[in-house]
Amino acid sequence: MKLTKEMYNRIMSVSPAQFGHHLEHGFMHPRIKPVVPQMKMLGPAYTVRMTERDGSALYYAIMKAEKGDVLVVDRGGEDTFACAGDQLVLMMQHRELGGLVVDGPATDRLGLERLGFPVFCTGFSPVTTLCLGVNGEVGGPVQCGGAVVQPGDLIFGDADGVVILPDNFEDYLEAAERMTQNELHRARRVAEEGYRFLCRDDVDIVRFFECDKNAVISKIKKDCAY
Repeated sequence: MKLTKEMYNRIMSVSPAQFGHHLEHGFMHPRIKPVVPQMKMLGPAYTVRMTERDGSALYYAIMKAEKGDVLVVDRGGEDTFACAGDQLVLMMQHRELGGLVVDGPATDRLGLERLGFPVFCTGFSPVTTLCLGVNGEVGGPVQCGGAVVQPGDLIFGDADGVVILPDNFEDYLEAAERMTQNELHRARRVAEEGYRFLCRDDVDIVRFFECDKNAVISKIKKDCAY
């Protein structure tokens, strides 16, 4: 999906967690995290599947992906050999890609931290893939962190993890923006007015939890009976 600059800025002004309130699927396992918490990314997925120790498909994807694309790598459960290090990521940075998500380890952790390019992975390993040119696929549906990712899906990640924004993400964006503004407003009140956040503003949670739900359900059944 192509993003306008305005829409890109609007989404990046909120967090994946604001969308996560509503998602029933389309989120990656929380073991996939950024190399450093400050990393944040948003862009259309360019998908790669590599299940062996051959990393050539990832280099091929770097050559073919468009500016702003996020490379999403399905390792097929392989969790020992790192397919990305600081030199590969430097190439991605120079080709102006949007980020990298790997369902497996990366390497060169300190180098990746220095580059600052958004890299999300499950951890780090000192052993790596090799460029053999005999294995791997690009541009098809993949599974990453338990989520199915189609080419072009919008990938959004920050310190909390990675979500795949649904096609109707705009339906949730305004709600996410309102939630973000409400949280900022509350933080200002705490800092400037000494406000104490002792209960939710939108629901009486004590009444909600303690109400006789069985009686409410019985009444609904009675009202709906023929």
